[in-house]
Amino acid sequence: MLTCFLSLFKVLRSSFLSSRERMDYEDRYRLLSQRPKYDCLLFDLDDTLYPLSSGLARECGNNIKDYIVEKLGIVKDKVVELSNLLYKNYGTTMAGLRAVGYDFDYDDYHSYVHGRLPYDNLKPDPQLRSLLLTLPLRKIIFTNADKVHAAKALSKLGLEDCFEGIICFETLNPSRKDMDSGDENDVEFLRSASATTDVHSSPEIFDIIGHFAQPKPSATLPKTPIDCKPQESAIERALKIANINPQRTLFFDDSVRNIQAGKRVGLHTVLVGTSQRPKGADYALESIHNIKQALPELWETDVKSDANYTGQVAIETSVIA
Repeated sequence: MLTCFLSLFKVLRSSFLSSRERMDYEDRYRLLSQRPKYDCLLFDLDDTLYPLSSGLARECGNNIKDYIVEKLGIVKDKVVELSNLLYKNYGTTMAGLRAVGYDFDYDDYHSYVHGRLPYDNLKPDPQLRSLLLTLPLRKIIFTNADKVHAAKALSKLGLEDCFEGIICFETLNPSRKDMDSGDENDVEFLRSASATTDVHSSPEIFDIIGHFAQPKPSATLPKTPIDCKPQESAIERALKIANINPQRTLFFDDSVRNIQAGKRVGLHTVLVGTSQRPKGADYALESIHNIKQALPELWETDVKSDANYTGQVAIETSVIA
């Protein structure tokens, strides 16, 4: 009799534990199914948070060409072809200039190229500000531009307090002064001194125009010391610096090649500036103001995002806007 009772007790106990474990599993599944798909939104700045029609991109291009002639002494009739080739092959004209051998001060370049932009063309955008402030997710700027330009543009748009932080030129290309100063407020999101900037030019200038005019099978383009989009390595570094999980992040940019590079490193992607969705883009928005129409689910959760993703390298981040 006692043996039968113990056997029955074991069966009942086993059934009880199985039920409890099943309930725990169901609870965990329910929590996971309720978890939002994204916990971070990564935004490009120029021609993404404001329209191309502002004219800043056009004037920036003109300033770059003037810098090349005035500061680097390049013949004027070669400037357009040169700048186009550099931009196409290196992501930015600046990165291309350094790759082919020109040496110059980065701050001087940015001051010349961005310092004379018509910032008054940018007006406060209360509609976008409201959209951003009501989004219950991390929001971070990722731009190839320098921090002075980023701060000024965001201020003109009235969006300076809408983002957790800024990943900019100085973040991925810190100067020795920035790295030695120890001032974490000096460069947004910079806490690791793992990267250095090579400030030495090549012994001679690589003729990139001639390289493409008469291609040689054995010739290869020189590499740039500058980290920037659309380099996949630059995007991956930015994600690590800001402690971002690419699989749970939505990346907004106006550049197709930046979007495609982001897709290759695991980001979900949104092309801004057109309704035509190219390969590599999960969504396409004519304007950033269409974000709520296209992605209403971003507002449909009260669950606050967490920043527990560490990837392969854990880097603590600061909160700066």
